[in-house]
Amino acid sequence: MDVILTEVENGKSKFIFPSLPEEVKGTNRTNYQSYDILSCGEVKIPKGMKLTEISFDGIFFGESKKNESIVKQWVKPAECEKILKNWQEKGTVLRLMVTETNVNIDVTISSFECTDYGGYGNKKYSVEFVQYRSLKVYTTDELKIVKFVKKTVTRPAAAAPSNKGSYTVKPGNTLWSIARKFYGGSGTMWTKIYNANKSVIESTAKKRGYANSDNGHWIFPGTVLVIPN
Repeated sequence: MDVILTEVENGKSKFIFPSLPEEVKGTNRTNYQSYDILSCGEVKIPKGMKLTEISFDGIFFGESKKNESIVKQWVKPAECEKILKNWQEKGTVLRLMVTETNVNIDVTISSFECTDYGGYGNKKYSVEFVQYRSLKVYTTDELKIVKFVKKTVTRPAAAAPSNKGSYTVKPGNTLWSIARKFYGGSGTMWTKIYNANKSVIESTAKKRGYANSDNGHWIFPGTVLVIPN
């Protein structure tokens, strides 16, 4: 399992946590609208979901532990701290992916704390992420709003196709980026594409020498995927 952060805007700046946290905590809360009703008091009506929050704690190990098995790819603790602080201060939108799990969403760093620990160059850290949602402000022209509509003609709705068509995987593609292309948003609907093409994705991964695709993490150029509605 790996915990990976990638800048959404350029897709090239990437940070892989050198060692894994003991646990990754995700929080999903329902958003409620409250009403005061004279006969029965306060009533709360669910109004969608609040932004997902993800947090974990861990240690950036000093050079004395760089060759131990718990450290996958050693990076100087000070450099790790610098990278994460820079992203937090700039409000950089990142894609947080935890392989072998369903965590694969756009986030920003809402909280980051890092302190010296243990006297061997180690740094203990605590980081919290909040889901990112883009806000689009439309003009009246974009929405095609007119002051008066003289007549409205209702046409029978065309039958919806069973899927959006197909897509051939290109170098550098991920299921997340393909989901953003066809569905918009943060790319969290990548699981829909994976489930619709699971047999093709898994068989292709095995042909390439992998035991499996790691839940769609490994996809390969030339693979034709069905894009469901």
